Amino acid sequence: MALHIGIIGTGWFSKVHGDNLAAMDGVQIKAVGGTSAAKAQALADRYPGAIGFGNLADMLDAQKLDAVYICVPPMAHGEIEAQLIERGIPFFVEKPLATDLDTPLSILNKLQQKPLIHAVGYHLRYRESIRKMKETLEGRTIGMALGTWMGDMPQVAWWRDLQGSGGQFVEQTTHIVDLLRYTAGEIEEVYAAFGSRLMHEVHDNVTVPDVGTVTMKLKNGAVATVSNTCILPGGVHEVGLHLYTDMGILDWKSQQLEVTAPDQKTTYHMQDDPYVAETEAFIHALRTGDTSRILSDYADAVETQRVTCAALESASTGQPVRLNP
Repeated sequence: MALHIGIIGTGWFSKVHGDNLAAMDGVQIKAVGGTSAAKAQALADRYPGAIGFGNLADMLDAQKLDAVYICVPPMAHGEIEAQLIERGIPFFVEKPLATDLDTPLSILNKLQQKPLIHAVGYHLRYRESIRKMKETLEGRTIGMALGTWMGDMPQVAWWRDLQGSGGQFVEQTTHIVDLLRYTAGEIEEVYAAFGSRLMHEVHDNVTVPDVGTVTMKLKNGAVATVSNTCILPGGVHEVGLHLYTDMGILDWKSQQLEVTAPDQKTTYHMQDDPYVAETEAFIHALRTGDTSRILSDYADAVETQRVTCAALESASTGQPVRLNP
């Protein structure tokens, strides 16, 4: 029997997930929810038999769904998850979890009271290059890490608004923070410096910083710095994570891992699709109840959100922030 899936959101990520789901055997997209029925139907038309809805409750009343993909801007989270949890409908939610920490903590509390299968879209965890990185780190001591997310400013209004996106560190660089936690260890203190160099002069209504760097202390004693900017021209970008260990350097960039030892340098090139891998893990969990393939659940993702929100706090106060789960 086919799994019936709904999608909330009509942007690029909704289409990515929708197309991946539609390509799977035994999976049907039955509903799309958007800010208007017309926008929702425009995406729903990609998938035979899918219906667009402008209201979430109407969508959930009209369709019996086995799971829902939540692909909405950061400021739109909260009520969507609450309705799905109340109805007992499994969900896959894109990162970040919100623009703040209070909203995810409230959702996590609801999930703990009424557990259901779920996953969070930290897709980089599913890359083969990251699996290889974790494998290579076994038996090594990490001294420090350097992470980067350097690029241009996304051309959507909500992203430029701090209240809409939470800023680049919350909305984009969260991926690097999450990988740092996943590969190097948990973070206990952050100190951030953010600035506005250019983008507020180039675009209207820009309230997000366009440069920033965050120094972190890890619980295991390692230290890390993660930096980002969105002032680069389109097509110019640098995203990566460098780990410095007692046995050499691990340099990760998307589909590539470079391992430098005293007498040799080895480069691994991998062409996998992590968006497909994370959806396969989620669909497997829906069919079998086995959630072991899901690499990012809500409680874990909250810890990444805790770090990115602490960075915002530190940047605004000028003081280090200790994390207190």
